[in-house]
Amino acid sequence: MTEANASTGSAEFDENRYLTVEHLTVAYNGRPALEDVTFAVPHGTQVAVVGPNGAGKSTLFKALVGLLPPRSGRIRLHGAVPGGQADPIAYVPQREEVDWAFPVTVREVVMMGRYGRLGWLRRPRATDREVVGRCLRELGLADLADRGLGELSGGQQQRVFLARALAQEPHVLLLDEPFTGVDVAAREGLLALLGRLRERRITVLASTHDMETAAKRFELVALLNRRLVAFGPPAEVFTPGHVAQAFGGQALFLDGMVVVDQCCPGHVGDGEAHRHSHDPGEDRLPHALPR
Repeated sequence: MTEANASTGSAEFDENRYLTVEHLTVAYNGRPALEDVTFAVPHGTQVAVVGPNGAGKSTLFKALVGLLPPRSGRIRLHGAVPGGQADPIAYVPQREEVDWAFPVTVREVVMMGRYGRLGWLRRPRATDREVVGRCLRELGLADLADRGLGELSGGQQQRVFLARALAQEPHVLLLDEPFTGVDVAAREGLLALLGRLRERRITVLASTHDMETAAKRFELVALLNRRLVAFGPPAEVFTPGHVAQAFGGQALFLDGMVVVDQCCPGHVGDGEAHRHSHDPGEDRLPHALPR
């Protein structure tokens, strides 16, 4: 499904069962970072958001969670404007956006996920403590609950922010580059968590450069480069034409494989400098195109 037929305007379309983005344009300092993006995600579906650095992936997530105002267009979750606690959207940012030296414990970070439900007094109730405990156990953090955030490894820190997001009891979970800079064990743990979230019918959007993981582990793919290049099942999205349109000269096709070199392109799409917290070779991995 390409941008042209990702419309939400069909007669049988029921907006109450979808996360919908319609003609969304978002700008940084007057320059568009996203332009006229339209797609609809069925409730409980997992979507990989794929594109080069600066394509607008982080911008999309920040617009969905209300951190960036759209210049035009609209976002609806189950037919309503996002932001209410009945249908919360949880967001796990990239590691570079977190102050890891902030003096706070693991338990306190996860409790932050309950703030939207605590009311004016912001004093945790028994229910909140129960939810936090459950999320700590699910992410394997119960034994680290009283440790400082800065004392943890990178993989443990990621799990803390995943636990905080799950403590919101979200209907939609946004993961910004969750597979970047983590070891094999952390990656497999994250994929196992995504499997459990699929069973719970929690909608997930995860940005990634890894087309092979996107093709094998996600039901839908949004291929993005400021505009929506294609949206739909991986086999329909990851065609040579679509990949070339999204990645341009960074994509090299070799016998059914695509090599994307985007270590340090001169990009401006997200209005932010590109920062590497991982081996630059990760951006040159070959990916098999789905057949």
